[in-house]
Amino acid sequence: MEILGNIGFYTPLLLLVIIFLWAAIKILREYERGVIFTLGRFTGVKGPGLIILIPFVQQIVRTDLRTVVLDVPTQDVISRDNVSVKVNAVVYFRVLDPQSAVIQVEDFIAATSQLAQTTLRSVLGKHDLDEMLTERDKLNEDIQEILDKQTDAWGIKVANVEIKHVDIDESMIRAIARQAEAERERRAKVINAEGEHQAANRLVDAARILNEVPEAMQLRYLSTLNTLANEQNTSTVIFPFPMNLKDWFDGMKKDKKEG
Repeated sequence: MEILGNIGFYTPLLLLVIIFLWAAIKILREYERGVIFTLGRFTGVKGPGLIILIPFVQQIVRTDLRTVVLDVPTQDVISRDNVSVKVNAVVYFRVLDPQSAVIQVEDFIAATSQLAQTTLRSVLGKHDLDEMLTERDKLNEDIQEILDKQTDAWGIKVANVEIKHVDIDESMIRAIARQAEAERERRAKVINAEGEHQAANRLVDAARILNEVPEAMQLRYLSTLNTLANEQNTSTVIFPFPMNLKDWFDGMKKDKKEG
């Protein structure tokens, strides 16, 4: 009975020791840091590994240093050319300064999420729809740069921002398709006009050369006669009479009269 009485006496003391050790000893993983407060005042950042605290005097706030993947909810954005679209994105960030992440902002994940939503609407609203669809890399860099500057005071580094989807109304999709078709037709007409312009320039050059060298004109006529003889089953071919040849005959007649 005496032994049982001693055990009963020491049991509360043993429980107090267990509670004390449980409150005093903390183990932090490699990717964790502990922000220590002593009587409410910041006294340092510790970890990883074994940490011993003074129970009821010191408190610890755990902070994860791994990269956080934050999914930004779909936002309604009106582009600069007054087109309504729905855009969502993903933000990659991590904590560089646990002290600032705990002290400077109440909930750094929620704060970063809200900031990402407002920044997404603000940046995309300054661009046309075509830029949203074709220049995503530039828009991603602009959003990432703005977020990184504003979250620097919270000890957070925004590593990357990616726009995932830009959803457009069905009517707008049809309008874009019509615009693309009109653009293709315009380019085809421009290319055709440029080809005709180049061909006309070549013909002018050829005419100039034939005019400067009469023998070249005669060779051209002979080539044309050869082509016609090969393509047509007829022995009669009508072709224009060369004006320079007429001048030559007129010159011969004039010489005979004078002689």
